Amino acid sequence: MDLCRLCEAKKPKRFCPAAHGEICSPCCGEQREVTLDCPLDCEYLIEARLHNKLPEVNPDQFPNLDIRVTELFLRENEQTLLLIARSLLEAALATPGASDNDVRESLQAVIKTHRTLETGLIYQTRPANPYAGAIQERLEGAIAHHRQQTLQATGMHSIRDSQLLGLFVFLQRLEIQHNNGRRRGRAFLSFLLDHFHAPAGPPPAQVISLS
Repeated sequence: MDLCRLCEAKKPKRFCPAAHGEICSPCCGEQREVTLDCPLDCEYLIEARLHNKLPEVNPDQFPNLDIRVTELFLRENEQTLLLIARSLLEAALATPGASDNDVRESLQAVIKTHRTLETGLIYQTRPANPYAGAIQERLEGAIAHHRQQTLQATGMHSIRDSQLLGLFVFLQRLEIQHNNGRRRGRAFLSFLLDHFHAPAGPPPAQVISLS
């Protein structure tokens, strides 16, 4: 009799691409994005996203509350937000093993760097976490490439540092809201994939409290 590849006790019910074998339903629910690096297109993960309740978040406890991100700001910077969100998603997906927690650390680092720039100093914060560092490097590289292309085409810089800071803070708040608390969770990346990957529609400014 075949047994679950993980617990080796129960009868398997489904194939798990992360475990490379058949597993039982309880193991799928318990180990999903905890010990298993679940691919974002796994049908069972997608189904679970529809029913899982995310941890409650108090907007008053968001970091960087002194930086106000209004709906007007997001509308005025819609195209830049789309660029950064897609670049962040691509940077994370290009970093094998990266999770939402690594994305959070990378956003913390870029925000700290840009806050330092506002004081007139140039100091780049780098996370000790290599996954977060790789995401940050890829994200900053994509933004720098876009800026260089725009400068060559128009002779002007298209994105101000103050704009970037506000958008990074917005994405940081989205990550906090959509993090499912699992050690290898990628619910935020799934959110970015659903809302920002395809070039259509306005950014979901209403998904969090912006005050």
